[in-house]
Amino acid sequence: MRVLHSIVEMKETRRKLRGSVGFVPTMGYLHKGHLELACRARAENRNVIVSIFVNPAQFGPKEDYAAYPRDTERDLALLKKAGVNIVFMPGAEDMYPPRYCTWVDLEKVTERLEGAIRPGHFRGVATVVAKLFNIVEPTRAYFGQKDAQQVVVIQKMVADLNMNLEVVVVPTVREPDGLAMSSRNVYLSPQERKAATVLYKSLSLAQKLWGKGERNADVIRKKMTALIQSEPRASRIDYVSIADAETLEELDSIDRKAVVSLAVKIGKPRLIDNIVLGR
Repeated sequence: MRVLHSIVEMKETRRKLRGSVGFVPTMGYLHKGHLELACRARAENRNVIVSIFVNPAQFGPKEDYAAYPRDTERDLALLKKAGVNIVFMPGAEDMYPPRYCTWVDLEKVTERLEGAIRPGHFRGVATVVAKLFNIVEPTRAYFGQKDAQQVVVIQKMVADLNMNLEVVVVPTVREPDGLAMSSRNVYLSPQERKAATVLYKSLSLAQKLWGKGERNADVIRKKMTALIQSEPRASRIDYVSIADAETLEELDSIDRKAVVSLAVKIGKPRLIDNIVLGR
């Protein structure tokens, strides 16, 4: 496994590769969800490239970029075991050199949910992913369904800008009790970790109600909200959403494919999760 740090070196290495390239962009501090993406890429491509880059452009003024968890030695060991060929680890000064002033801005799908709460977040995400796509030139890029809005944003960007790659969405990887795997889970105390299962319980409730024929989105939202509010350690609900799977516009009636998503603070950590109805 090769570890590359400069954009020039990555581009030169890419030119020499033969066959398909599967690409997994990450911010490091890897968990089983990331490794599932790498394994899927390994199964479907001749070459697998994983990037590790904590992107400062997607952190808001009240979000601590410096405090984001990092463990490079552990990450590299896990990726080597997963059969990754190349790990690309650029520095912020390489990705955003002095006088950098070019950004990718998507409208509408970035204005709701996470975008409404974290202004500028998806501009940073779209910009860095577009840059990584240009540097790595993947055949396929792999993203987890756990970050549902990010998936929609990346799919829209790839379609709108006619990018020559396939976006592959991999199902959310969960703990045995249903909690979606996330780098943020490390911040949960044992009591908060137990309380965090309320997110998946509320999503499962939505799935159950929909399965029994309930199509009124507001009825499902209210029952999900009530369940979350019954957990004392759920300190804040940012949103409980049932939205069109492509536009992320809120639905009154679930008459098409829909993403049920939520963002909840459990103590101090803020967790997100989702499921898809009507696949």
